[in-house]
Amino acid sequence: MAEKLKLDLVTPYRLVLSEEVDEITAPGLMGEFGILPAHTPLLTTLQIGEFSYRKGNELFHVAVNWGFVEVENDRVTVLVETAEPADEIDLERAKAALGRAEEALKKLSAEEKDFLIMKSALDRALVRIKVAGRESK
Repeated sequence: MAEKLKLDLVTPYRLVLSEEVDEITAPGLMGEFGILPAHTPLLTTLQIGEFSYRKGNELFHVAVNWGFVEVENDRVTVLVETAEPADEIDLERAKAALGRAEEALKKLSAEEKDFLIMKSALDRALVRIKVAGRESK
């Protein structure tokens, strides 16, 4: 049994990280799920949320936006639209985005096509704010 996972976190624009890790927690469509070494092969969808991984005693947090995760032979490949590690998030920009999304949603009804777009923007901003407040532990 392998003792580590090989994690590659990728967006369409860059390789965000490539590390050997001990444990992963991801925001799946049906809720949060964990991945440990020797995990069964898996291909699933991720939603907007907090992605975290543990290396030794340190826990790292990343805000992710919709994508996929594939697990095979202790290799975990995560492909998401965007990924922002906690230490890269500009908290003031995230708060400003939250304010804009809240204001836009006040003016829209749930039936309007832009409602879901602004709801996703609100969700992304909330996750970015949450993740930015976390430090490696």
